[in-house]
Amino acid sequence: MMGAMIVAAAQFAPVAGDIDANVRTVADLIRRAGAEGARVVVLPELALTGYEPTLIRNTQAVHLAEDDERLEPVREACRAAGAAAVVNGPVLTADGRPGLTSLVIGPDGEILTRYDKIHLHGFENEVFAPGEADGRFTLDGTRFALATCYDNRFPELADRAAADGCTVYLASSVLSVGNDSFDTVYPARARDFGLYVVMANVFGESEEGTCEGFSGAWGPDGERIADAGRDKEGFALATVG
Repeated sequence: MMGAMIVAAAQFAPVAGDIDANVRTVADLIRRAGAEGARVVVLPELALTGYEPTLIRNTQAVHLAEDDERLEPVREACRAAGAAAVVNGPVLTADGRPGLTSLVIGPDGEILTRYDKIHLHGFENEVFAPGEADGRFTLDGTRFALATCYDNRFPELADRAAADGCTVYLASSVLSVGNDSFDTVYPARARDFGLYVVMANVFGESEEGTCEGFSGAWGPDGERIADAGRDKEGFALATVG
């Protein structure tokens, strides 16, 4: 039976290609959110490298392994905070290309699941290996679904999530200024499928353009229940369940 749980939608301005700097920020956000009661912390799309597909294509040094030593501060932060974290970056697949991957690191620092973005967008198709399976994990009796940015344009992901017993839908995204997803996509996924939708976005400049944050959450009625605001490093907390 699902009980109430606090989920954090975290946002920051990643440093292009600087995994160590971004890991430090991610780990700090996990610790801070955990201190405020968050059991799950969702980070934006490509939080570990910034949204820089061209750099990722041309720089093998930023490709990560699931057990990458550079992620140890994130694992330590999850253990210290007693929180799971959804951390997205270019993680190598069996065919040698990176996926556009969310690693869900559990409160014990171990990987709960891996989700590779299924619906790649534009130039992403030349850089990343597409995923083939939906992302799921269960924590404290609550079942979560994973989706990454352009995935959210495909309602069948949320439909499958609801049919599979998920009650919370976690979206790691990079949404530039003027993107209509805040008004037309995320609230619709929540309302149409009876899900809590928790979305993490970046702010600052990247290959996607200018982003402004506004990470947060929508309740199953489609109404906003949390908003991290514009261009401010931090997180929004939402109670789900």
